[in-house]
Amino acid sequence: MSTSQRRRSGGFSLIELLIVVVILAIIAAIVVPQLSATTDDAKVSALASNLSRMRAAIDLYYQQHGAYPGASTAVTPGTCPSSGTKGTGDASNAAAQAQAFADQLTMYTNATGHACSTTDSTFRFGPYIKSAELGLNGIPKNPITDNRTVVVVDTGNLIMTGSATAAGWRYDIQTGKFIADDANYDDL
Repeated sequence: MSTSQRRRSGGFSLIELLIVVVILAIIAAIVVPQLSATTDDAKVSALASNLSRMRAAIDLYYQQHGAYPGASTAVTPGTCPSSGTKGTGDASNAAAQAQAFADQLTMYTNATGHACSTTDSTFRFGPYIKSAELGLNGIPKNPITDNRTVVVVDTGNLIMTGSATAAGWRYDIQTGKFIADDANYDDL
């Protein structure tokens, strides 16, 4: 066997290695954008699911109370049964309305919307969403904005407008309309 044949069979040439690298780069260029698109699709799907869950909870609350959550105070006069924790949202301003909204959807409520963490024959409605499943205040995160804050308005005409507050959701207590706080997805 000659010297050139032994050297040739011992490894890959530079040209062969470059061809393999180019092929791998082409495959990566095809696969990476598809993975990115799949991630975006998953976020939009999660957003649609969260919107559906929240809208169903808002609708059920409305059917049982005759008003939308956040429109009335969640603060319970007197005491809660079994040493439960009272709701704290009082519907006096946007921040308090957002807290009333969260309390009334994640706690047990009576017919007037007062909220309590424990149930009895008076506090027989709800909870409409399980706060333990969803984390802080029971409101799910908007997967697009990665924010669970709810901006509450009472205009009766909820539209996406410039907001100084970066939020996950926008909610109108007069109409019960609940949308993502993102102009690209406010039509879901």
